Amino acid sequence: MCAIAGILFKHNRRSFNLTTGEALTLILDSTVHRGMDSCGWALYKDPIKDTIRMRFFIPADESAESEIKRIEQTLSAHRVTILNTRRLGCTLGVHAGFSGDLLALTHAIEKELKPVSMGTRLDILKDVGRPFDVAPVYNIGAFNGSHGIAHNRLATESGVRPETAHPFWACGFSDIATVHNGQITNYWIMRRRLERKGMVFQTENDTELVAVYLAYQMRCNISLEDSLKASLDDLDGTFSYLVATKDSIGYAKDKLAAKPMVKYENDEMIVISSEEVGINRLFPGEALETTEPAPLTYGIWSLAS
Repeated sequence: MCAIAGILFKHNRRSFNLTTGEALTLILDSTVHRGMDSCGWALYKDPIKDTIRMRFFIPADESAESEIKRIEQTLSAHRVTILNTRRLGCTLGVHAGFSGDLLALTHAIEKELKPVSMGTRLDILKDVGRPFDVAPVYNIGAFNGSHGIAHNRLATESGVRPETAHPFWACGFSDIATVHNGQITNYWIMRRRLERKGMVFQTENDTELVAVYLAYQMRCNISLEDSLKASLDDLDGTFSYLVATKDSIGYAKDKLAAKPMVKYENDEMIVISSEEVGINRLFPGEALETTEPAPLTYGIWSLAS
């Protein structure tokens, strides 16, 4: 088991009494029984003019400072202008000026550094541990942006460490992240196909495949909606997954629908959780009309233009 979560506020003005980060963390805490190994958040922050957000893993010991210097030197060597940096937990956040190709940059640095995420809005924060323990370390509660997705993990096919926690960035592509509950059984076949087409993988976690697959589809000028539809045929296994972009959240469920996903929607927001208890935690005492998407379905919720 694992737990997925997502929130999207449709409009700039809202009356909700929690920050986006607090709400996502409450959903994760409510469903922590589904996975206690690690957790993480993909948060979509306000863009900063002419700036890209980057995040990298760094050691948790005394070698962190030397790794930070190495990150700065490597980025500078690839014409990335570092504007400022901030260390959070086992990661280093970087605001930088960069106008080149992110995929080419990722190819150039992937053997030297461990990127977590890159984008104009995306910031992925993840670590080993439970949500209420990890969230304060990464200041998740202060985040009050338009949307985000999150995850509790029960490790099955790969080890328990920050790199294998969800969400996963679509490596080399700005602002695309995924969380997933289930198993992609044709992982290696699909991975080899995508690598032959120039796509980059950082781990052997099957959730990363979903992110990279969708990024490749959109690289081929296929819309996110059509990419979600195609994934139902191309990806084998049992799964419910969420994908987030700079202005939307999408979902897909396989034909067996063995992995639960519940949603609640009103005029202001859309909330997604693996279990209804995660949604109820945000609206105590209210009678909510929640629904679960049908098998072999997909959909998108977008920010109002």
